[in-house]
Amino acid sequence: MTARVAILDDDPAVREALSEAVRGAGMEVAAFGRADAFEAALQRRMPDICLVDLSLPDRDGLAVVSRLALEGGAAIIIVSGRGGVADRVAGLELGADDYVVKPVAPEEIVARIRARLRKPSPAARNRARFAAWEVDFDAHSLTGGEGAATFSQAEGEVLRLFLDRPRRLITRAEMQEALGGAAGESFDRAMDVRVSRLRAKLGEDPKDPRIIKTIYGAGYIFLPEVVWL
Repeated sequence: MTARVAILDDDPAVREALSEAVRGAGMEVAAFGRADAFEAALQRRMPDICLVDLSLPDRDGLAVVSRLALEGGAAIIIVSGRGGVADRVAGLELGADDYVVKPVAPEEIVARIRARLRKPSPAARNRARFAAWEVDFDAHSLTGGEGAATFSQAEGEVLRLFLDRPRRLITRAEMQEALGGAAGESFDRAMDVRVSRLRAKLGEDPKDPRIIKTIYGAGYIFLPEVVWL
């Protein structure tokens, strides 16, 4: 199936360069200069990947990222000239899967898109139970005694990694190898943000975690027994 990419950037030259590169890589592209048109199009058809600039004429791009992450289903790559630490941290905490600072070569964006498009095989297990929760990876949803929540694609990748390897230490190096991305401070920060968001959705007490335990200096252990459905 051909991947679908939506681009939101108010610079026509950037939209054209990214569109040409993505289309040349064999993917479908829809490009927008305003958030309202972008979001209206997504109501009709959700893409696989969204490239989102933060400096937009009609809305702060971080608000767009937050809404996309809450809806779930599409991977989010921020492509922005706002390269400050505060913006990068905010983007990741709001649910972005990746953050790229302009100027950036369109070929690099294509490579990052391809990395985000890695998905489990059709035979992969997509529903599981653990503790008081049930997860549905197709619907990007968690339901259980604590309520219900949706999760982003990036959060789902981390959760699946935990569920595939319960009750064993998962090191930072293993996470980097399994999930891709360059090792380093930015990768570690992204993982910390995703784990923190998962804990919040699971109603975890950070002082006494019963599901995802941090082993400081080493990695994480997913504590519950997992039953795949």
